[in-house]
Amino acid sequence: MTISHTHPPHRPLTAALWMTGAITSFSAMAIAVRELKGAHDTFEIMAVRSAVGLLIVLAVAFATRRLGEVSAQRLGGHVLRNAIHFTGQNLWILAVTLIPLAQVFALEFTTPIWVLLLSPFFLGERITALRLLAAVLGFVGILVVARPDLAGANTAGANLGMAAAAASAVCFALTGITTKVLTRRESIVSIMFWLTLLQLVFGAALALWDGVVRWPTAASWPWLVLIGVTGVVAHFCLTSALRLAPASFVMPIDFARLPLIAVAGAVLYGESIDASVLAGAAIIFAGNYINVWAETRRARS
Repeated sequence: MTISHTHPPHRPLTAALWMTGAITSFSAMAIAVRELKGAHDTFEIMAVRSAVGLLIVLAVAFATRRLGEVSAQRLGGHVLRNAIHFTGQNLWILAVTLIPLAQVFALEFTTPIWVLLLSPFFLGERITALRLLAAVLGFVGILVVARPDLAGANTAGANLGMAAAAASAVCFALTGITTKVLTRRESIVSIMFWLTLLQLVFGAALALWDGVVRWPTAASWPWLVLIGVTGVVAHFCLTSALRLAPASFVMPIDFARLPLIAVAGAVLYGESIDASVLAGAAIIFAGNYINVWAETRRARS
């Protein structure tokens, strides 16, 4: 099958629907990771997740006769993308161990802001007033929900945690940008193949580094499989969205993940949802609505 080197059509509404799938999958994956707390270290989880994902990608590609789309022609780009993503994931984990989760999430969700600021330099995308407004509203909504207590960040550990969380957000932004670059020349099958394979290599190598490996048990296998499945689905949806719309439009939609996680936490773990969560969710929704409306109008014109 020949891969077109032309730019895909601009379909913001369809891209927004794909992002809904990505947000749902990332949220389900976060719940599964929480259920595995203490059973496996991060590298073991990532290794199993990637192994499950690789099997799914190979099975689907073979069944749809698209395995021939996998190409090593841009292997350097795939290695760069996945090395950045892998680094970002581990910086995020470091931050979680050092500072309150509210601060981690507030800083993590600066990712769309970084995408917005960096996309003109790496992707040639234009920063429109409405895209900027959508990103700002989304970030304000995150701050309303998370209410980070920055006054407590006065120790060396807290400062390191803040720096790690901020750096992870930049890594996630660069991951989105490099994904967008790859979608211009690579098929989704090829991107997903190298994603799962390289993440498997990185995770397995570091899981074996300390010489201690905790193998999956009957209790942990279902959650590990769920992480693998949702990981593939999430990245497939994200990549599909980035093929159809600018990264500076797609990434701010991810702001909606925080209120969704808040609802899931309330239902599954009895965590409280106060007025700030509802107010923040409303602001996030307003930003996303403006973003989708403006891009849909632009596409039609």
